[in-house]
Amino acid sequence: MYRQIRPLLFCINPERAHNLILRVMGAAGFVFPIVNILRKIYFPKIYSPVDFAGLSFPNPVGLAAGYDKNGISWRGLSLLGFGHIEIGTVTPRPQEGNPKPRIFRIPQEEALINRMGFPGKGAEFVVKMLPIPGCSLARNNIILGINIGKNKDTLIQDAAQDYIDCLRLFYDRVDYFAVNVSSPNTMGLRKLQGRDLLEGLLQELMSERDRLQLELDKPLPVFVKLSPDLSDHELDDALEAITGTSIDGVIAANTTIQRENLLDLDPGEEGGLSGKPIKELSTSMIRKIHHRTAGTLPIIGVGGISSPDDALEKMEAGAGLVQIYSGLIFQGPRLVRDLLRNL
Repeated sequence: MYRQIRPLLFCINPERAHNLILRVMGAAGFVFPIVNILRKIYFPKIYSPVDFAGLSFPNPVGLAAGYDKNGISWRGLSLLGFGHIEIGTVTPRPQEGNPKPRIFRIPQEEALINRMGFPGKGAEFVVKMLPIPGCSLARNNIILGINIGKNKDTLIQDAAQDYIDCLRLFYDRVDYFAVNVSSPNTMGLRKLQGRDLLEGLLQELMSERDRLQLELDKPLPVFVKLSPDLSDHELDDALEAITGTSIDGVIAANTTIQRENLLDLDPGEEGGLSGKPIKELSTSMIRKIHHRTAGTLPIIGVGGISSPDDALEKMEAGAGLVQIYSGLIFQGPRLVRDLLRNL
């Protein structure tokens, strides 16, 4: 069905089409006949849970951050078979993001370019979209993560407070945090990947995490999402800061500003490139992280997954879990089913 619908969706502005899908999936999560149909079609009959960073994930396939920024559709999306969904990126205060248009499809490459800039309704809105503590029935047997970032107008030297504010607000509502310091679409954000700034940010964040863990008696892992554009030296510095502050894992990788891997068409738009062209770039980064940390640092692999072979490649490189985004847009929900059937 998605193959028939996709040409119509691709006639619509990408951001408008995406918002339409979010509204449909958001509604689907509350309509029980649809819930039952989607469960029957997409949920695997048997799949062994994956132990990762102290959590038990129902399966290794997740939805990457950026798809459901405000947490309005995770219930419906969870019915497609995902083992985890990462909501966000969420900032403490609402913000508009960058000027439109800001998402561009490259169908020939099965790729996207976005320069969204963390648009969203803010943390106070998103927390209302999440299950109340202790309400396991509302979870659809899924792991929920929250990807957090700083507001555009927050100075780099004050960024830690934005992340801490989100940590406090969401701590009893989610299963893990992803710290986004690698989006290319918020000016200056990637500076936080430098060793000194990253180390300072993570020390403050983990100190607050430890305090909340004791107060609420709830261990909760924190991951850092890194850029695939880091040089080997920059990656080493980031990993030293990460391992030195006892961060629980990394997500590799975010979108890239590189364009060398585009085979046929470069639309000349600024922003982060995702989809098939970054597959090798992200896999190479996973392999480097796995080697540099001797396999001791849990890795979530994301970037360019459009087939079971792509996912397996990431896992063989060292990833314990994988996430998809662009592949879902170009292939539809059958991709989730294919990954679960064939991994």
